[in-house]
Amino acid sequence: MQENKVSNQLTLRGVITGVVGLIVITSSSVYVALRMGALPWPTIFVTIVSMAVLGKMKHSSLMEINTTHTLMSAGAMVAGGLAFTIPGIWMLNPEAQVPTVQLLTLALVGAFLGTLFTILARPRFIEQEKLPYPMGQAAYRTLIAGTSGGKAAIWLFASMAASAVFTVFRDGIVIHGSTIIPAVLVLYGGGVAYQAIAVWVSPMAAGIGAIIGPTLSLVWLAGAMIGYVFLIPFGLDAGWFSDMAAADVFRQNLGIGLMVGTGIGILVKVIYDKIRFTINKKDTSHLQKRILAGNTRWYFLAAIVLAIVALAIGTEITLLQAILTVAGIYLATNLAATLTGQTGINPMEILGILVLLAIQIIWNPSTIAAFSVAAVTAIACGLTGDMMNDLKSGHLVGTKPSAQFMAEGIGGMLGAIIAVVVLLVLKNAYGTFGTAELPAPQAAAVTSMVKGIGHKGAFFIGAVIGCILYIIKMPAATLGLGVYLPISISAIMGAGAFALMGARKIAGKKYSAAIDEKTNLIASGFLGGEGITGVVLAIIAML
Repeated sequence: MQENKVSNQLTLRGVITGVVGLIVITSSSVYVALRMGALPWPTIFVTIVSMAVLGKMKHSSLMEINTTHTLMSAGAMVAGGLAFTIPGIWMLNPEAQVPTVQLLTLALVGAFLGTLFTILARPRFIEQEKLPYPMGQAAYRTLIAGTSGGKAAIWLFASMAASAVFTVFRDGIVIHGSTIIPAVLVLYGGGVAYQAIAVWVSPMAAGIGAIIGPTLSLVWLAGAMIGYVFLIPFGLDAGWFSDMAAADVFRQNLGIGLMVGTGIGILVKVIYDKIRFTINKKDTSHLQKRILAGNTRWYFLAAIVLAIVALAIGTEITLLQAILTVAGIYLATNLAATLTGQTGINPMEILGILVLLAIQIIWNPSTIAAFSVAAVTAIACGLTGDMMNDLKSGHLVGTKPSAQFMAEGIGGMLGAIIAVVVLLVLKNAYGTFGTAELPAPQAAAVTSMVKGIGHKGAFFIGAVIGCILYIIKMPAATLGLGVYLPISISAIMGAGAFALMGARKIAGKKYSAAIDEKTNLIASGFLGGEGITGVVLAIIAML
């Protein structure tokens, strides 16, 4: 059919629309990442913009709109990966000179590898494991409801409007605070401690909890409870930690270790599958082999070699460091795809730190080289998370993956250039980073981690446990994310899951797929409303 041709999905008008939106979204993403230390997913925003522009045009289709918003959103997370890491160079030394060509090389190679490794990762996570990808599902429901109308559209856009209005009052007008902090009573060792637990008042986080379902949500919440309600108070009472700061370092490194262990588990499973295939002469990876058929594998290998050479020539990263960095990026992008698919959160700067730590075990890279390793990894992981969301919605719509790959490649490369230009413009305007105007908190965290692992014991314990849990098909990365992230995020996400469980319990035997779909529509609206408002507020703040 005509609709299934790539040329009718990646169109000239779609590319023009996508590029115009890309410039605005990427520019605002650099600013909001530096200003707020966070970056809302642009997925729903670009879906609605693409739908508004192309929806009324002649011969437009859902696949064309989907491909266009894939291109439009590509630069946002590339911008995030750059802004979450590179400013740390100037935080350490305001007079540091980083050639523009190095920044461009890092951004372009990161976007290139993110696209390349996502092409390889798609079959495993979209078709084989069928991860939920809450933002991708929300984009799909927004697209369907927006083009078909009916009661589904009413539920979706009503909840989206409510979420948007709430977010404006929370973040724009600042009438209500973004968190509430109840005092939670924690008993331990015969004593009593009051552990303050903040709850982030976020419709988006609650919606994510409902979309990914009770199993993953409760594992995530369990990680937070282990870290904040058990480990810290019990550890302090038992004398495991000298003070709260030491306990917090242990918790963070345990969570990071669990996520790293998942990456190791992915590698172990890939090697095991290859060995089993060789011994049994049975194809256990037919989906990925479909991509690497014929000469395609040599093209992929040549592309990887090209990326390694570009890093070695265009940055301070040495050749051997570049080889290990690219290998680390492969594992990190797989981990980013897993976390984004399971939780809707992509800790790209943490994944950048992990690859840097692996490099530091063998070498002692220069300061700029260390930040470069973290940056190129974070950029690749950021693009992977965004692209997997788009691929999920594309899979549900029926878009050809090749059309989305081309769109993401174009958007990622253009976004990389735009992000570097905007970062340098802001540096020239403000002089440096880490100030009240541009605090760049994520880059500050990367700066502190450049010195090495805070607690090696906790990190390696977490890595071993995470690897084992992944191999026995337990969501170790989600557990680690709960341990690592502030409990304020985990608590509201858990509330969304409990709300879904409560709805199912109340409905009882009357609960049906229709009610489940309505719940998902409301949750998707919550994601979309806060995501759109966050992007709009970022654009306003930038201007």
